[in-house]
Amino acid sequence: MRRSLGFAATGLARAWRDQRNFRVEVALAAVAVALGWLTGAALVPIVVVIGLVLALELVNSAVEALVDLVQPSHHELAKAAKDLAAAAVLVGAVMAAVVGVLVIGPPLVRALRAIFLGG
Repeated sequence: MRRSLGFAATGLARAWRDQRNFRVEVALAAVAVALGWLTGAALVPIVVVIGLVLALELVNSAVEALVDLVQPSHHELAKAAKDLAAAAVLVGAVMAAVVGVLVIGPPLVRALRAIFLGG
């Protein structure tokens, strides 16, 4: 188990170092959690969709690396595999944004009304 955790930690470190999108998604996740916490929104759905998007990004990166290893030159099936993996991340990210708006939106609007309208 300890060895497996080491491999996973190495993968996370590689993703952080090599994958710009992963770093952007982690930053957006931190903003979402902070907004959720500050507004008193339910954090469980926020954390779940964050985990989903980050996991999909890691799988996408793995698919891209594997496709590049197996098929370094352009091939239509290699492109399809990469595009489909990227589409999975996009679907997850869009749904995470929808969940974020539904979960954080109402308490955020209430908080902003209280600040700017005094009530």
